[in-house]
This record gives sequence, C-alpha cells and structure tokens, in this order.
Amino acid sequence: MSRLDEVELGDHVCWRMEPAATVAQTQAYVASGALHGDKVVVIGSPGRATPPADRTAAAPVMLGLPGLADADELLAAMRRETRAAVREGFRSVRVLAKRDPVADPVEAEDLLALELKLDEFASESGAIVVCGYRPTQWDTSTLEHVACVHPHEMGTRAPRPSFRMFSTGTDRWSVDGVVDSQCADAFNAAVRAAVRHVPMVKLRFDTLDLIDAAGMHALVDAARHLPGRRVVVEGASDTVRLCWELAGYAHPAVPVVMDA
Repeated sequence: MSRLDEVELGDHVCWRMEPAATVAQTQAYVASGALHGDKVVVIGSPGRATPPADRTAAAPVMLGLPGLADADELLAAMRRETRAAVREGFRSVRVLAKRDPVADPVEAEDLLALELKLDEFASESGAIVVCGYRPTQWDTSTLEHVACVHPHEMGTRAPRPSFRMFSTGTDRWSVDGVVDSQCADAFNAAVRAAVRHVPMVKLRFDTLDLIDAAGMHALVDAARHLPGRRVVVEGASDTVRLCWELAGYAHPAVPVVMDA
C-alpha cells in the first residue's frame, strides 16, 4: 500500500509517518472518507491536518486516547461510533489513531494487545483503521512487533515483516509468511498478547510458509506464559506436524494443540 486513500473497508494499516508527507497524506485520508461517505474518527491529538478540505463535509469525531489499560473503553467508544454511523447514513467508520510512544515493556505488550483488538474490530465491523507511528519516536523492536499484527503497512521506509498475524474472527488469527529465529520474539509477543485476556485462541497456519524450531518454541512459550491458556493450531502442513512431533511438543502437557 503506497497511499492512504487506497484503503478499503476492513483494512487495518500500520502507517510509518514520514514528516514531509504526513500533512498531505492525512488530508487525503480524511477527504477520501468524505468522498466515500465514511464517518471519520480521530484518536489522539487532532493536529492541524485532520479537518476536511471540503468545509461541507462532516467534521471528524475526536476521541481522546486513554491509557492502554483502558483499551476496552476505547473499543467500546469506537463501536458506539460505528453503530451511530449506520444510523446517520454513513457507509462505515474511518479511524485514524495517532500513536504516542510507550517506554515501559509492559505497556509495549499492552500496545500489541490493543492492536490485535483493533484488527479484530476492523475485521468484524468493516471499519477502516489506520494507526500512525513516527519511526523517530519509537524503538526499532517495538515497530517491528507492531507491524506484524497489521495486515497492511505503508511508509517510505517500511520493510515487510517476516510474518503477519491478523484476525479471521473472534479470538481466531491467521499467520502467514515465515516464523523463524529472526522474528521468534515478535511472534512470541503477538501470541502472548492474543491469549492474555481469553483462555483459548485459534491460529490458522494455512498460508504459513515456514515455522522453524525457534518459532515453535516461541509458540509454546507464549501459551505457557499465563496459566490456563490454550492455543489450537489449524491448517498446519504435514511437514509442520511431523516437526512438531519430532520436537516432542505433541504431548498433553503442552498447551498447544495441532488440530486436524
């Protein structure tokens, strides 16, 4: 994805915001919302770039960005806006979330959990959600982790993550790409974020190209991170199943199950 006005219903986009292009791209995003009949919702500081160029268009709805501990409150507000948008005759909701840095590692995990919830929200509601991150304000590791839980990404210096984990339904996630030693930490963090508030999640491996020993260990470690958690893997290839058994993970004590 090269421009924000290319987004489609249900998209969840990680936008690495470059200072030179931010104002024009944000205006294009808001203007495109007015063109398609979307209700624009801005989370965080509005700045000067968000008002629509067309003065007859509806002004964006501003939602203050609460602490990451209030993610459920934020999502509840977004769902209210979505329901209101339907009543008011809008096509959908178009969200721009401007992200400020978090320094505490625990808060960084909260951030991943929030992004997974936003992806689930976009998938289930058909809303468009764009999350803006300024690379100069974030450490490289956090940006890499965040990018992996967005199905789409844009920005002039945005490398493609080795894998992506995205919503396919409530507490169901599809994983594509490659999960190896280079991104095992990011995969571990994503799965930990997915299971932190629910006892079980399902992961689909249909489009996964490769998961190596480090990736398998990261998956098991994430499931064991909190007591009573369980991960069910669906769609794994015969090769993945064989490697899983050879690694000794096909055991009742392991809280990850390779389902048929």
